[in-house]
Amino acid sequence: MTDFAQDILRLALRKNLKLATAESCTGGLIAAALTELAGSSGAFERGFVTYSNAAKIEMLGINPSTLEQFGAVSPEVALEMVQGALRRSAADVALSVTGIAGPGGSQFKPEGRVCFGIATRQTGHHTETIEFGALGRRQVRQAAVTHGLRALWQILT
Repeated sequence: MTDFAQDILRLALRKNLKLATAESCTGGLIAAALTELAGSSGAFERGFVTYSNAAKIEMLGINPSTLEQFGAVSPEVALEMVQGALRRSAADVALSVTGIAGPGGSQFKPEGRVCFGIATRQTGHHTETIEFGALGRRQVRQAAVTHGLRALWQILT
């Protein structure tokens, strides 16, 4: 993972781009992977760990009605999270992650469902929802980190 994160940072540095993350179910693991490397401050601007709904509202400016209508694990919230990360940072590229790592879930939102948002100041934003399945909490979180880093790589390339 460290090599991949290092490649992302090198590419962001080469393109003179700053990165930000807004994480819920991963609890800052993506930011940790990116900042584990010496020199990461040249490309990593900041990370928001917004585990609770209150944190999402206060730190990222998520509309409470979006949370009420769609729930924290939804493309709509992932979108508002990534937009909030761009608005409240000096980053050029942002990634958001919100999901159900488990254990548990529901009929409508099963364990292993993770919603991602990716946005740049130049090209706009998109969301995607991945069903990792009931792999267990640690494995879902790790799969979300890997997928999030891949999403950053893709947007940078």
